[in-house]
Amino acid sequence: MDYKKFDNLIAVRLDKGDSTMSSLLFVAKKENLTLASIQGIGATDDFEVGVFDLEKSEYDRIRYTGNHEINSLVGNLTTKDGEPYLHLHITATGKDGKVVGGHLFDAKISLTAEIFLITANGKAERKFDSTLGINQITF
Repeated sequence: MDYKKFDNLIAVRLDKGDSTMSSLLFVAKKENLTLASIQGIGATDDFEVGVFDLEKSEYDRIRYTGNHEINSLVGNLTTKDGEPYLHLHITATGKDGKVVGGHLFDAKISLTAEIFLITANGKAERKFDSTLGINQITF
């Protein structure tokens, strides 16, 4: 992994074997980020996504392996209990042409990924909402 800061944009390059979540959290902690918009593209061969089940108030998780192009990695960085918190979604296409995606738990990079964080001054904190069963953004 490598990254460079340009004003309010941080360009991150992930390399083969890098974890999206731990790499982005590393950058967030090192740069003291509290609020950012995230977008990226790349390739992965091992990723786990989820779709939130409203009745169970938990994610149904699905793990995908094999070569996939990351069509879109989008989300945000906020804080929870004063620590950086990522909320990311991903869509990816496998060699069969099928597109899959959902709430991203983690993705291991198979080739490279290019991820941009657009930072903002300010803070948005996550708090657990027991009626929804999620960590909801608060201002």
